[in-house]
Amino acid sequence: MKTAMQELIVAINENFINPKREDSFDTTTYLEKEKEQIMDAYLEGLEGPYIRAEEYYNQTYNPNK
Repeated sequence: MKTAMQELIVAINENFINPKREDSFDTTTYLEKEKEQIMDAYLEGLEGPYIRAEEYYNQTYNPNK
C-alpha cells in the first residue's frame, strides 16, 4: 500500500513525463487521503489522553484552525 504522498510523487512524475490537461491533476484528492492516513495512524497509536483524530490533525497540521 502506498501512502498518499507516494501516490502524489508518482502522479507528478507521470504528469511531468506525459503532460495532461492542467485541470486533470487534482492534488486535493491526495491531501484528503493524507489527512485520513494521519488520523488513522493517530488512532492506532493512541496511548495518551484522548482527543478526536480530526482535532489532533488540525492542531498538528493546521494550527490556524
